[in-house]
Amino acid sequence: MRTIRNIRLTPEQAPEFVRAAAGCNFDVDIAGSHRTRCTVDAKSILGVMGLDFKDTLVVSYSGHSDAFEKRLGEFAAAF
Repeated sequence: MRTIRNIRLTPEQAPEFVRAAAGCNFDVDIAGSHRTRCTVDAKSILGVMGLDFKDTLVVSYSGHSDAFEKRLGEFAAAF
């Protein structure tokens, strides 16, 4: 089952997000939710930095990590 979460990031938070995703032993994708529905590997800093941080971002993943869930909660709180 794939989990989908909406988050907000700033360019300054992007490296933190990528580090959290890189710590997961499952695939993590991130995409813009509006105009450009471009999906990138969330473990790629270049891919994540190419997203539009003005939009809500959609994170999808198919595993579970308590640490990753906690970090996503912190990014979701920025709404």
